[in-house]
Amino acid sequence: MSRVAVLKGGRSLERQVSLRSGARVEDALERLGHEVVPIDAGLDLIDRLREADPDVAFVAMHGRDGEDGTVQELLQILDVPYTGSGVLACTRTADKVLTKYLLLEAGLPTPEFFAFNETAFRELGAADALPAIEERLEFPIVVKPASQGSALGIKFARSAADVPAALVAAFSYDSKVLLERHVDGRDLAVSVLDGPGGPEALPVVEAVPRDEDFYDFESRYEIGRTTFVCPAELPDPAGERARELAVAAYELLGCSGFARVDLMLDRENELFLLEANAVPGLTETSLLPQAAEAAGIGFDELVGRLVELAFARASVVE
Repeated sequence: MSRVAVLKGGRSLERQVSLRSGARVEDALERLGHEVVPIDAGLDLIDRLREADPDVAFVAMHGRDGEDGTVQELLQILDVPYTGSGVLACTRTADKVLTKYLLLEAGLPTPEFFAFNETAFRELGAADALPAIEERLEFPIVVKPASQGSALGIKFARSAADVPAALVAAFSYDSKVLLERHVDGRDLAVSVLDGPGGPEALPVVEAVPRDEDFYDFESRYEIGRTTFVCPAELPDPAGERARELAVAAYELLGCSGFARVDLMLDRENELFLLEANAVPGLTETSLLPQAAEAAGIGFDELVGRLVELAFARASVVE
């Protein structure tokens, strides 16, 4: 068995979710017989990693520092194998705008969008372009920060009057924002797990919020706020197509180990890729564990496989 450092917490707005993911992972690793070293990532992270001298690190950090390549870069410097995607894939998936441009360039379906940074608004008069954007995207428009997960900072603008407040909310989370055509339909997630023959898509999960207009932060993490259907009951061939698109996005973005890809299925049964998550949640309500369970992979087995994949990738790099 191995000594596994579980990196969790950190400084991001998703800290509490990360702590829950980390705690579940620690329990699973202990049941599997590993020696577990919990580390709440902070200013002493390097010292604690050197002291722990782990065989491998399990990254359970969400949001800033955990999903954007920061902690992955540090682990590479320390020559510690780690779970999940490498620095480049994390950098790509953490930036929703970069992800969407890559999807667009590859010819993969994603809702029409425009993006701005704060400089464009403050110094280049981007606000004057809003009417043209609103006309091309049509209402409602989804306004979201470029780099937050868990639906943080996402607002619906149902009319032009709603756009300024939505932009202010998004800019409070990030210096770059995304304005995206709203897809009216079903909220789907496809988790992808590396297998012997390459990336494999797990069964599709559909998230059906009970009271909210969309699958927001509270819907994701408060038990009872959302109904999950897995495998999702989808019309042919939408289910298989969703899984194919998820694997295509996973490979395009350079993910490894595992990831979750979010999609929308509109009223005409057309699928659209929204984003990918390089370090998907592992809480009681998270979608990856549900999809794995539907595929016959229990939580402990899933955690064990992710550790094995980390070792396998490290041996290839060497």
